[in-house]
Order: sequence, then structure tokens, then C-alpha cells
Amino acid sequence: MEWDSGSDLSGDEEGFLLNDGGPLPFPVDSLLQPAPCGFTVTDALEPDHPIIYVNSVFEMVTGYRAEEVLGRNCRFLQCRGPYAKRRHQLVDSTVVSEIRRCVEEGIEFQGDLLNFRKDGSPLMNRLRLTPIYGDDEVITHFIGIQFFTEANLDLGPLPGSSTKESTRASDRFRSSLSTYRPSTDVNRSITRGACGLLELSDEVLSLKILSRLTPRDIASVGSVCRRLYDITKNEDLWRMVCQNAWGSETTRVLETVPGAKRLGWGRLARELTTLEAAAWRKLIVGGAVEPSRCNFSACAVGNRVVLFGGEGVNMQPMNDTFVLDLNSSNPEWQYVKVSSPPPGRWGHTLSCVNGSHLVVFGGCGRQGLLNDVFVLDLDAKQPTWREISSLAPPLPRSWHSSCTLDGTKLIVSGGCADSGVLLSDTFLLDLSMEKPIWREIPVAWTPPSRLGHTLSVYGGRKILMFGGLAKSGPLRFRSSDVFTMDLSEEKPCWRCVTGSGMPGAGNPGGIAPPPRLDHVAVSLPGGRILVFGGSVAGLHSASQLYILDPTDEKPTWRVLNVPGRPPRFAWGHSTCVVGGTRAIVLGGQTGEEWMLSDLHELSLASSVI
Repeated sequence: MEWDSGSDLSGDEEGFLLNDGGPLPFPVDSLLQPAPCGFTVTDALEPDHPIIYVNSVFEMVTGYRAEEVLGRNCRFLQCRGPYAKRRHQLVDSTVVSEIRRCVEEGIEFQGDLLNFRKDGSPLMNRLRLTPIYGDDEVITHFIGIQFFTEANLDLGPLPGSSTKESTRASDRFRSSLSTYRPSTDVNRSITRGACGLLELSDEVLSLKILSRLTPRDIASVGSVCRRLYDITKNEDLWRMVCQNAWGSETTRVLETVPGAKRLGWGRLARELTTLEAAAWRKLIVGGAVEPSRCNFSACAVGNRVVLFGGEGVNMQPMNDTFVLDLNSSNPEWQYVKVSSPPPGRWGHTLSCVNGSHLVVFGGCGRQGLLNDVFVLDLDAKQPTWREISSLAPPLPRSWHSSCTLDGTKLIVSGGCADSGVLLSDTFLLDLSMEKPIWREIPVAWTPPSRLGHTLSVYGGRKILMFGGLAKSGPLRFRSSDVFTMDLSEEKPCWRCVTGSGMPGAGNPGGIAPPPRLDHVAVSLPGGRILVFGGSVAGLHSASQLYILDPTDEKPTWRVLNVPGRPPRFAWGHSTCVVGGTRAIVLGGQTGEEWMLSDLHELSLASSVI
């Protein structure tokens, strides 16, 4: 169920009666008609009263999508534009103080307040804030109803935005006002239908209906009435919601996070959806990876970080294995003594399959480029690297990209072959087979050949390619293009999501990352992709985080600003996601030396250790 001011519901001053016989504690006659008013719900039990729901009118009028505001306090509307850090000087501080006083005392507020759309244009908000009490007379939520009108202020466009763009939202809003006609008919059948839904048992509501909703929808359902609020606080329901939204494998990994039970599935879902708790911090660990190296590869095995190979002094190919156990009270790098190590290499890929198995592919060794495959069971009593004799292997290569599907399949894409030739092929190797066979994925069109790009998995069996050094005629350029492929389709094909000059290229909104290579990409629960670092031309900062949701109807890049200090060195990193909530970034290039001892963590959820 979703609140929508475009609904045909209407009521009287007695309120909309729910199954427990209690009316809502505010008049709903204006709210339930199709009036152009915004509707927000905040969680009063959490610090700083984060928003847990906004309706479509709020999104349309303010220009902010729900994903951009969930988890934030409503005060951001007092700042002019999405990047402003302070309240605009024209906002009446007396009114702001009165709002704060009413919230602290738990009483209703009504008044007018200057707000700003995302494009910086001013709005006058006739705001009504109403506290919602729980069974124990504790305020659980605040309901905000916003009647927006144009503010007669000429502030000019925001720096960097055109006048045409800044008037587009206000034109849409005026259009909605001109076409608005209040509804006088009361559709009692919808009311009866809503009440009929609440006649179902808690078990049926949870298992058959609510568990199929998204985390965001569950948060808004909990604000409808006291009974649904109680149901949506159930941890088993939240676990089912997360599993349906993110997949059973992601849910299983999240269960291994130390202290995750104390954090709770509901809190975890909110923080991983809104990224409100994301923060950088530097990791202090013991031990050392010796000798020093660059161009290594790392991956996560549960809550352990595994590093293999790399390029040592005088381009010496390395073949040793190190493990960092982040579950330890005092994490430190440990050299792992293994039997039958692969030939030394750098520019290879290291991936995790089947829980604790590592797979190495390709790279550049002492004798040149490689296309061999080695597997290691990290949890074996005597860990031993085992070469996989696979048929029809791809061309030998380095600086390619890889990812894993279903925990058993290795995907390899692009890279650099002999004589510096860039590749554009995509191969799949099913390691669950007794005698694995490489299979090239046949496609009618491939993205331009490239190296130094990333390959990420989202939505179960979909892969996303971003960036790299791509071929364009006789030249090679850094790329910021995004391509996707759905491997569940009978005939998979590459699709261009963003970029220009490519078949099917779109013109995405938002702020796209500058073209880059040797960056890192992190897959988040729900299918979103985070991009960080890399070799970037010009004066652009490579330490800025960018996020893209390829599952959106119109994917849009968004800058993600998080507190803390990111890694100082912007390229030459390796990264892996530990426990589903921690992105560990290793290494980095200062311009003169490689800093493998520098470890940073991008925490995606609150620390529970």
C-alpha cells in the first residue's frame, strides 16, 4: 500500500477509520483528495527524524527523487540546491526555531516556510506537522503535509544550471495547479477495500503481501496505522523483504556480519537503501605484504581479504598469497603457505567462487601473457593451487576484467593481448563442470575494445561494464560509457546505457563520472553500482564517489558525498566487499611509489562491532 495524494479517497473531519477503530489524528479531507500537496513521513524514534516516505507530488514539485531524500532530515529543503551546505539567508530563522520547538515538545506546527527545489528555484511551503503517538504514548512518527506555492523571488539560476532548466519544474507545477479540480465524490468502495485488507491475519499479511514489497514500501506501510506499524517492526518480515529484494546469497553474506543481529534487518535495509550511514575510515592493521608490489589482485572470502601475486621490483612477477582476517580483534596480514602455486603474474584477476574457493585467470608472467586458470580452496587443511584444464580458452591477456555468476561461473571481458591489441570479447567458464569448457558469449555487437575497465554483477544474472581505456578508431581514450548485458536472456546482447557516439547511447541525467581507467566498482544490494578512483584526466577529482542504479527506467548518475577521509591516492587500487557492508580499498599510487600499506574502508552501514 502506498500513500498517494492522487488517490480518489476522501473523508470527513472524523478521519479514516482503520480496523482498530481509531481515527487518524489529523483531518484527512484535504489530504485524501487529489490536491497538489506533498506528503512526508519521518521516523521520530530515530536520531534526527529521517524521512521514511515521500509521495509523488513531493517528488514532482521539489525535483528530488525519493531515493535522494530517504534517510535525510527535511531541513535540506531550506538549502538552495542539492550541494548547498547551509540554510539560505532568506529562510526565516524564527519559523525554523518554532518548528524545532514544536517537534521537541511533540505538538502540531502550522506555518509558512521558504523552501527550494532541487534546481534552486524558490517555493513557499505552507507546512503542517502532526505528531503520531504509539500505544505507549510515545511519538513514533511525524506526518508532514506541504501545500506548495510559487515564491515571488527572483534569485536567478544556480551556478552551472541553465535558465531553461531552472524554470522547467516551476512550469510543471503551475500546470498541475491549473488542471487541479477538487473531487467532491466520496469513493467508499476504496475505503471498504482498504479496511478489508486489514481484516487479514498478521501471518497472511506478512507472508503473502508485505514480504513481496521493497524495503522503501515497507517503511511507508508502517506509517499507515498502529497495527501495520507493529507488523513492520518484525525482524523475520524484514529478512524476507531483504531476501526478495537483494537475493538469498546477499542476505546470507549479510548474516555473517559481526553484530548484524544487534543492528537488525529493518535498520540494515534502511541504511543500505539510503546510504545514510556511509563513511570513509582508515584501517590500521598489523603485518605486511612483503616484498612490496603493485598490480596485484584481491578479493573477499567471507570477512577475509585475500591478495595474490603482483608486480615486484624490476617487474618481477609474484605468486604468493596473503590473507587479512577482518573478523580478528587485531587484523594483520598473514602469508599463507600453499602448495603448487601458479606462475608469478601481474595484471591478472582474482575471484571468489563456491564460498571459499579462489580462481586466478590470466595476467602477464615471466614468459609473457597468460590464459591459464588456477583454483584454491582457502579453507582446506593443506591449501593447494590446482590448475583447471579447460577447453577452448580465450586469448592470453592482461588488464582484463572479470566477475562471477551464481557462485560457480567466471566471466572474463576484454583486456590487452599480444602487441598491445585491445580485446572486446566476453567469455564464460562454468567451474561446476567436471571438465570446464570456455564459451564465448556470441553477440551481434560489442562495445569498443578496452582494458582497465570494471565488470559488476547486478540483478542476479546481469553484468555492467564501466569505463576503461577504449579504442576509438586508431586512437585510445579514457571512457565513461556504461554497458549492460542480461545473461538470463536466450540471446544475450550488450546495451549501451550511457555515453555518446555508441549504438543505443542515451543522454543520462545527473552528473556522470569523468572518463577513467584502473578504477574500482562496488556492487550494492538492490543492484546499484558505486564507482571510485582510477586514472582520470585533467583537474577532476578521482576520489569522488558516484552511484548508478541500472535497474531504473532512466538510469541517472548521482554524486555520493560521504563523511570521513577517502584514500589519498586515486589510482592503482584494488577493492573488495567484505560481509556485504564494507568496501575495502587497498593500495594506491603516489606518483613515485606504491602504497600497499594504505587500507581504507567505505562502511555502508553503521558499525555494530
